[in-house]
Amino acid sequence: MQLQLRSLTARFAGLALSSMAFSGVAQAADADDAGPPITPYRPSVSSPAQLPAPGQLELELGGQRRSDGQSLRNSAPYLLKLAFNDKWGVLVGGEAYVWQNGDLGRSQGVGDTTLTLKRAWIVDDATAFGMEFDVKLPTANDVIGSGKTDYTINTIFSRNLGPVHMDANLNATQLGQADPGSSHTQIGASASFSTLWSGPWELTGEVSGTHRNGADNGLQLLAAVTYSPTRRLTFDVGIARSFRPRPMATSLFTGVVLPLARLW
Repeated sequence: MQLQLRSLTARFAGLALSSMAFSGVAQAADADDAGPPITPYRPSVSSPAQLPAPGQLELELGGQRRSDGQSLRNSAPYLLKLAFNDKWGVLVGGEAYVWQNGDLGRSQGVGDTTLTLKRAWIVDDATAFGMEFDVKLPTANDVIGSGKTDYTINTIFSRNLGPVHMDANLNATQLGQADPGSSHTQIGASASFSTLWSGPWELTGEVSGTHRNGADNGLQLLAAVTYSPTRRLTFDVGIARSFRPRPMATSLFTGVVLPLARLW
């Protein structure tokens, strides 16, 4: 148990150091702090209803290590975000590269790619609703990905509850591939809560899960810390524990959010 804890701590520290490696590029991109603030979607599973500032292209880039005791998966997730106005925007995301080792042996390559059309309804400074229409394209090989196209509709409710910000998501995914005897339709739900801790530090906690007929339900808890030295730069580091389906898995992750360009 102590050896496992030490190994987990060492991996977590390694991911934290990797996040700091982004700082040189990120600080260079952040040299002009006069632009609009960024709108981070990391580190939680839940998406916020709000869009980035119109015309500002934002990049989210990270590293993730997932292990269930039987397999190991390292990946570099990314997300590009661009809003046309305060109502409509597009997202392009996926995994820039994946390294995994499991029952099917070792495999590496580019992950699947997700294209998203997003609509936001801003009620006031404290409340917003949103919808996302996703298409996951099978750009990964069949070992890393499913090899099929998935479609998702995600509904979002974002609300400031005093010092706590909440993002709640409810979605339905039509899977291109499913195990025999199980449904192709998967329902997902998540709720993320974040609050300022001290100065530029923020704490995030989240619970998420999935349900699909004929398959085990999913349940995951997530905890993360974010650090924002300016309003245009945010680092994150955290841990997620998937309790279901079994075997249970632990994920360590870190990342950065920054603006790439102001297109208009």
